[in-house]
Amino acid sequence: MSAQPDRALVPPAPLAPGAAAQLLAQLRVNPRAETWVPAFEQDWARALEDSRHSYSLSPLHGVIRSWQARIEAAPAVDAFLAGGRDDSDGLDLADPLDGRR
Repeated sequence: MSAQPDRALVPPAPLAPGAAAQLLAQLRVNPRAETWVPAFEQDWARALEDSRHSYSLSPLHGVIRSWQARIEAAPAVDAFLAGGRDDSDGLDLADPLDGRR
């Protein structure tokens, strides 16, 4: 019996130095820019402060990756909502996440 994992974990691909600026430019031309740009800036400021205390870039990378995922998922969400599907059984994401903070 070995204590080694079955497979090695692959680290995420490194981000480009200007990834945050490119992402912010994408958000500014997005139809949701009015709400998404301030939300991104708030997340970025919080992650920047966390990085200053932890001496780690992980919080910043996490913000970039989560916002990239939002941008990529937006067309699918729009299609779902435009399709007239019932989303009344949804769950406010803040509810389960409140206990994690």
